[in-house]
Amino acid sequence: MSRNVSNVRNIGIMAHIDAGKTTTTERILFLTGVVHKIGEVDDGTTVMDYMEQERERGITITSAATTCYWKDHQINIIDTPGHVDFTAEVQRSLRVLDGAVAVFCGVAGVQPQSETVWHQANMYNVPRIAYINKLDRVGANFERAVQSMRDRLGANAIIMQMPIGIEDDFRGVVDLLENKAYLFDQESLGIRYEEIEIPEEVADKVRKMRNVLVESVAELDDDLLEDYLNGVEPQIDKLQQVLRKGTIDSKIVPVFCGSSFKNKGVKFLLDSIIRYLPSPSDKKEVVGFEVEDSAKEIHLSIKDTEIFSSLAFKILTDQFVGKLTFVRIYTGSLKVGAQIYNSAVQKKERISKILRMFANRREEIEEAFTGDIVAIPGLKFARTGDTLCELSHPVLFEKIVFAEPVINQSIEAKTAADQDKLNDALSKLSEEDPTFKYYTDIESGQTIISGVGELHLEIIVDRLKREFNVPSRVGKPQVAYRETITAIVEQEGKFERQQGNKGQYGHVVLKIEPSERGKGFSFENKSDVKQIPKQYLHAIEQAARESVSVGPIAGYGMIDVKVTLLDGSYDEANSSELAYKIATSMALKDGLRKAQPVVLEPVFEVEVVAPEQYIGDVIADLSSRKGKIEGITQDNILQTVKASVPLSEMFGYVTQLRSMSQGRGVYTMTFSHYEPALLNSNNMYMSAGWAS
Repeated sequence: MSRNVSNVRNIGIMAHIDAGKTTTTERILFLTGVVHKIGEVDDGTTVMDYMEQERERGITITSAATTCYWKDHQINIIDTPGHVDFTAEVQRSLRVLDGAVAVFCGVAGVQPQSETVWHQANMYNVPRIAYINKLDRVGANFERAVQSMRDRLGANAIIMQMPIGIEDDFRGVVDLLENKAYLFDQESLGIRYEEIEIPEEVADKVRKMRNVLVESVAELDDDLLEDYLNGVEPQIDKLQQVLRKGTIDSKIVPVFCGSSFKNKGVKFLLDSIIRYLPSPSDKKEVVGFEVEDSAKEIHLSIKDTEIFSSLAFKILTDQFVGKLTFVRIYTGSLKVGAQIYNSAVQKKERISKILRMFANRREEIEEAFTGDIVAIPGLKFARTGDTLCELSHPVLFEKIVFAEPVINQSIEAKTAADQDKLNDALSKLSEEDPTFKYYTDIESGQTIISGVGELHLEIIVDRLKREFNVPSRVGKPQVAYRETITAIVEQEGKFERQQGNKGQYGHVVLKIEPSERGKGFSFENKSDVKQIPKQYLHAIEQAARESVSVGPIAGYGMIDVKVTLLDGSYDEANSSELAYKIATSMALKDGLRKAQPVVLEPVFEVEVVAPEQYIGDVIADLSSRKGKIEGITQDNILQTVKASVPLSEMFGYVTQLRSMSQGRGVYTMTFSHYEPALLNSNNMYMSAGWAS
């Protein structure tokens, strides 16, 4: 069995928190017949936000996948979170999607998290269409929202629809391409609509905006431009073809409008998804790498008859079926009972079931094809970012790189009997979430959990209690400091030991130097094979990586360090992997201490949006928190302050901001970079205390 892959759309819904992503998805599911009752975020009845925490808080925490059908097309949708603490969910979803719908609030336009997810989509080169939502809200302004896309995102936004009326009077849209007007039926809550004559009050504006649209599209195609300049009216079919190609090539972003809460415009959005966003086959081929030689590319055709290749992009622990691995199939097909190969960890697995997901509901299928997004239960070795393929044709896809945790918290089970259950639950949660980590502090014996924000860790603790039935106590959030070096040193390490007839010998000469900010740890070998045989190089690199996990100042993990193996020596009778590991550790321990180490603290980009009368207090407060004010912009009665502030100064900021702005201010924080932490007169770090 096979099916037409050109009729498949893998899309994500992405936006800032509260722009209406989940509401839009719920309307799509209702209109496509997946659900028969519309779920509401405010009522906690949504299908896509199925976790208890999501329904209580009215936010999306984990990306949910679902499948629906519209006009003979299969649409696989991933509804992604809008809160910055869960950006990893957006990132891993974008890695496997072919297209995306960017939802913007018609009142606020582009907001801080809109920018974050937009830049992530740029990174993965994901084609987008835009949807300006909430045009029925007080203060909505369609053209201002589109302009904010151009100004803040640098998007080549092309307006495809124009609203008829705005705010309470929003009652219809004009399709500029087809030059037709549609009025939404109030009795059916906007689900039905009728075609009408273009209203007189907008006729002139429609004419001008359609000319701008046709001219913008004509510029994308030489034949179309020639016809346009010669005064020939282009055919709508031809305009749609060029629009589709321009969207897939990420040259343009078609913009649509509506009010999802009132069902206005969602049917047109569905039509535009299948008309303008790419199918898996639009890419023609996917590029992987050879397992043994990652420099050699493997090109695979995107079709069902090609060899099987896929990427595991999400792990989920389900209370009924255990571990679920979400997989995007790039090429070939997969049947129940097949044996597959995890090329990332070089392990074989057998497929016992394949599930098509409908948020938290699932349906068993016998076979999945190119372009499908499915869940596979029972895989033992799969992790986020692993490649699953055929054993006879191994291939390796590029891994997904996630942000490092920047905030720590100590945690313990409320009873000693629950400690093993706690460790087991933390292990499962760290498998699910690549930005969540935990470890045991050697000195204190405490279990430390690490995440990307306060809300992130709050949700983890809540999930431990509800999903895993492990109540726990937590300490205050602490900054996850790092260490690095500021000087270049060369250091020798020599380990020589005689034990009876058998000796141990390892000798290395290392160059230790700071690398560019954000590069992490890197290792390079410049030694001669006669000095150190190849079989010991892996042990030396492994020992170097382990050594920089504990810094020389306060034991924090080290970042942005480059280690180069320059020289060494070898004893045929006594050299061993263990000896080289010890020699490398000795050299690094001494060398890092000499390389002028410093402690680094995470600095965040903070955006505060508040009414103008509170901005003075906001700026003064951020400055008192050692913040650097980077800019202030005005948007009607609201002003936005951009600043960079050490994370240690931002704990509990939400309470202070509410107090200063009488509950009218909002803020977002995004990790920016690490900076050297300041010392006070007692040689203690001035931030909120060292990690426990």
